[in-house]
Amino acid sequence: MSKLTKNQKAALAKFDAAAEYKLAEACELVKEVTYTKFDASVELHVKLGVDPRKANQMVRGVVTLPHGTGKETRVLVLCTPDKEVEAKEAGADYVGLDEFIDKIKGGWTDVDVIICTPSVMAKVGAIGRILGPRGLMPNPKTGTVTMDIANAVKEVKAGKIDFKVDKTGIIHAAVGKASFTSEQILDNSKELLSTILKLKPQTLKGTYMQSVTICTTMSPGIHVDVKSVE
Repeated sequence: MSKLTKNQKAALAKFDAAAEYKLAEACELVKEVTYTKFDASVELHVKLGVDPRKANQMVRGVVTLPHGTGKETRVLVLCTPDKEVEAKEAGADYVGLDEFIDKIKGGWTDVDVIICTPSVMAKVGAIGRILGPRGLMPNPKTGTVTMDIANAVKEVKAGKIDFKVDKTGIIHAAVGKASFTSEQILDNSKELLSTILKLKPQTLKGTYMQSVTICTTMSPGIHVDVKSVE
């Protein structure tokens, strides 16, 4: 087992790793235990009592964080020529169709979100095996397959994120940066958690939200009292 660094020891000394804190307290503590020289991301890890293998227990949704993610989101819009001006004016970083599909087939995936119109889904489906594992495949359920390209681009740029439970029953999502105030982190965390609670499967028996942990990149995780968010 590797030895703890000086910063790691200092971080662990600021809180009780075995304790659970109210969400507001945890959002303050997470800033205090961050020692990275870069502006670390703040992440929530939510363990749900669902079985992701069952279709009726798959939890997936979208949420617009009040204060954004703090990250510049690179957006690619795949569309026909008649929608290109709309996409560019809305702030899309890349706009086109066949040339970008060819680039993606060649290994290029240097974007965070891909939005497309329904009419080009047949072409986009051909690169689904590349986009799917990277979480980039457009999906009507997340608002990334739409005719309202301008609104979709603006929402993503404003802090709209999509999330889904992984195969172990955990949702991982970024809710800001270490440079955010604790109040901004709290607001974003509340928005995400309330959205997850609303998505509770009707067929689920037992405890839905089992645990919540907040941390930053390379910082220790702080356990949140689930009762303080329900």
